[in-house]
Amino acid sequence: MDKKKLTMNDIAKIAGVAKSTVSRYFNGGYVKEETRIKLKKIVDEYNYEPNAVAQSLKAKHSHTIGIIAPCLDSITSSRMLMAIDEYLKNNGYSTIIINTNHNEIRELASIEHLWRMNVDGIILLATALTMTHQQLAAKLDIPILVVAQLFKGGISIIYDDYHAGYDVGTYAAQMNHKQILYMGVDRKDEAVGVQRKKGVLDALKDYNIENIVVKETNFSFQESRKVIKEYLTNHRPTMIICATDNIALACYKEIHEMGLKIPDDISLIGFGGYEISALVTPSLCTIRYDNELAGQMAGKTIIQLIQEELVAHTQLIGYQLIKGESVKKL
Repeated sequence: MDKKKLTMNDIAKIAGVAKSTVSRYFNGGYVKEETRIKLKKIVDEYNYEPNAVAQSLKAKHSHTIGIIAPCLDSITSSRMLMAIDEYLKNNGYSTIIINTNHNEIRELASIEHLWRMNVDGIILLATALTMTHQQLAAKLDIPILVVAQLFKGGISIIYDDYHAGYDVGTYAAQMNHKQILYMGVDRKDEAVGVQRKKGVLDALKDYNIENIVVKETNFSFQESRKVIKEYLTNHRPTMIICATDNIALACYKEIHEMGLKIPDDISLIGFGGYEISALVTPSLCTIRYDNELAGQMAGKTIIQLIQEELVAHTQLIGYQLIKGESVKKL
């Protein structure tokens, strides 16, 4: 092959990568390290010099970040999205936000769609992280940051769900509650459905509290109302611990509908720290995660990844237990 007439298309074929990857390499965009080494070796071997005019017409980056969210009506997600968007805008990036409505297939399709739109990086606010997600992420030649779920094969920012759950279980035990209902969500959500619940149950077990009932609902207010209404028809726990504030507020509504009082008849704890949780009377005992900090960290981390800086594989966000007025000591 004539070294002087080598094209970017030729380099792509020799390296076994897409032409767009070669283009990003020459334009200073993100390329995996092993691919970068391979391309440099080919360029050096063939003494290839890219067309300076063509390069000057192309921006090194699109300065656009894709953000995939499971929903837009979640208070915690919206807090984080606003913080991410603000941080990125202040640092010269625009955002494209896609709502998947908790649809896994739509989520996977959105990752590919954003990649084809030539975004510089993707932030995924995940409710579940499957093997398919990990396989797709491994194929991308742009960085992907996962928020709210542990990404064992990549970079993630997570909440300290286990220890938050443990603190809630400890508080319930210290307030002398023995008859406890835990309202959780599907195990597909590793953070909320598994780690948060495990923390609560481990703490109660450590306090030798065994009479614990676990019921499963979803993140929906209406569905949670149905589940708790059916349970309270024939059962009367002294405390209900809910995986989210939304579920707790659904319980709040049904408890009042039944003519019962919080916390005199039933104590109540949630996770989320919603503003409305402080406005209801009595105010809800809840865990408040620093969603704004998580958003700022996500914005900072994705920029660092785009600029090929080293970052921690896992970053942990803390929490605060807000005791409120919805728990009675027995």
